[in-house]
Amino acid sequence: MNNLGADGRWPDGFADGSVDGDDAVAPPTAFRDRAVASDAGIYEAFATEGPDAWRRAADLLDWERPPETVLDDGDPPFYEWFPDGRLNASANCVDRHLDDRRNQLAIRWFGKRGERRSYTYLDLHREVNALAAGLRERGVEEGDVVTLYLPMIPELSIAMLACARIGAPHNVVFAGLSAEALATRLDAADSAYLITCDGYYRREDAFNQKSKADNARLRMDGDLDATVVVDRLGDALDVPLGDDEHEYAALVDAHDGEVVEPVARDATDLLFVMYTSGTTGRPKGVEHATGGYLAHVAWTTRNVLDVRPDDTYWCAADIGWITGHSYGVYGPLSLGTTTVLYEGSPDYPDRDRVWDLIERNAVSVFYTSPTAIRSFMKWGAEYPDAHDLSSIRLLGTVGESITPKAWRWYREHVGGGDAPIVDTWWQTETGAIALATLPGIAPMKPGKVGPPLPGIDARVVDEDGEPVAPGEPGYLTIGSPWPGMLRGLREGDERYRREYWVEADDGWRYRTGDGATVDEDGYVTILGRVDDVINVRAHRFNTAELESAIVGADGVTEAAVVGDDDGQIVAYVTTRGDVDPDGTLRAAIAERLAESVGDVARPDRVVFTPELPKTRSGKIMRRLLEDIARGEEFGDVSALRNPEVVGEIESAVRSE
Repeated sequence: MNNLGADGRWPDGFADGSVDGDDAVAPPTAFRDRAVASDAGIYEAFATEGPDAWRRAADLLDWERPPETVLDDGDPPFYEWFPDGRLNASANCVDRHLDDRRNQLAIRWFGKRGERRSYTYLDLHREVNALAAGLRERGVEEGDVVTLYLPMIPELSIAMLACARIGAPHNVVFAGLSAEALATRLDAADSAYLITCDGYYRREDAFNQKSKADNARLRMDGDLDATVVVDRLGDALDVPLGDDEHEYAALVDAHDGEVVEPVARDATDLLFVMYTSGTTGRPKGVEHATGGYLAHVAWTTRNVLDVRPDDTYWCAADIGWITGHSYGVYGPLSLGTTTVLYEGSPDYPDRDRVWDLIERNAVSVFYTSPTAIRSFMKWGAEYPDAHDLSSIRLLGTVGESITPKAWRWYREHVGGGDAPIVDTWWQTETGAIALATLPGIAPMKPGKVGPPLPGIDARVVDEDGEPVAPGEPGYLTIGSPWPGMLRGLREGDERYRREYWVEADDGWRYRTGDGATVDEDGYVTILGRVDDVINVRAHRFNTAELESAIVGADGVTEAAVVGDDDGQIVAYVTTRGDVDPDGTLRAAIAERLAESVGDVARPDRVVFTPELPKTRSGKIMRRLLEDIARGEEFGDVSALRNPEVVGEIESAVRSE
């Protein structure tokens, strides 16, 4: 059986609500009645109209010159969306909302030490303009790449919008990355301008961010023409500034009240470059164009996340990664919504911090990662259960696959037992959500991300590019272009084509790099990266398959599996706080693997650890776990959000 029907469309069951089976969960009637996307005919419309259907997404934006052409596919795989249109991303996220909601909150920010700041759309307009004027005065021109090296503070969002306003692409580097990583990204992006800060807090400790930026400046091949420094720590850290370094507050104050006319950009012009985290392979500079990216992000924020201007919406991702770009800044602000930004950790100062913020701010849509959900489960249901979370009407997940157990816990203890969950799949390269249920239309299936969105030609294929049978593992690909797609790589066209595209008989196909299965209803289950495999005892195992089996053991919240030098399976496992990780649990884990995968998959070592090492985007750093298992030296761990756990894991391995 093919993924696709004879007419090239996905099965109709998910669109008309007829999906059945023990794992299907229908969205509540009350939600469907008021959902933004409630007409199942949208799937048929996209299938019939082809790329032209994406004009619906473009219509969500204000254009300086509306596009007449939706897609230029004359030079595949170098596709161009809305190529004859012109617009400005900053104007779409700020200016156009002033007439109707100038006094509505655009940003609610909560800092690590209890600070809070709020910006109305009028406040946001004023500061974005002042910073844009200041950057121009410092020499930033249209087309110049500005690198932003900031933690989760409002100035990061403001700087992104100020850059977009003057047509200067931004290059956000996650604040936790090292000086060497920053220098590499400054050089690779050919960026001569930097916005950073004096420092930031991690738990109770203050970290000197400016020192890392100074070290990066010494390491980079090029030169910086100007650096802007935000005062985040106040009196806690005195940071002297050089001749070409400028205090953010002074720069903004000097231009307060000025209005910078938004620079109209071609839809195909670069909006930003983002470098992959580098957990595997060489970092790639992913480039996103202004028009297609913003249209796709706005459409999915509205139709998948069901976000409207009257929502208080919280995407918990760090802006240093693509999810924070798309669904923390550009998506909600393009729709005129109130977006919550949070600088702290979910368990600091207390493990109910997230639920307290949701309750106090009446958050209606909450979008987080399965990694965070597993941590919430480990800490215990008593924390969310102690708060009034009735304001939530929709939940979302993004990042690694969510297990059915975590899905049900999330819905029961955070969503009140009936809130729809949109389990979304997408990548830095796709720019926006590509696979998910439309919550007002399609039933949900715990653990399955869902079907492709309307207009997304996703397919699960074998090594020859042929569709696989339902339930059989294959490679997730996208068979035709989509608006939010990357326009190319900073490293050039040859690498772009080589890394992502394969030419098939029916045209060019995008290789996602993820393994997947698809069921009879067209619902996709993501198996993980196809290069996340281990070779042990003459067998190749997909790590996601092994880890899913381990998490199924009672009391286990998370797992990561690697291979060591002796060809053995090493499982790193975290448990609920009330579970004693002992020999009995080790045996239970081994039995789960034997039952689910086979005796050959029994782990040779099970290492219990309080946490797994993760990047701020929620990815488990398996490279590091492999090095520890093999007793090898490991490199830079600055991409980790929890570097303190490395020593604990090393000790646990040595004690085995």
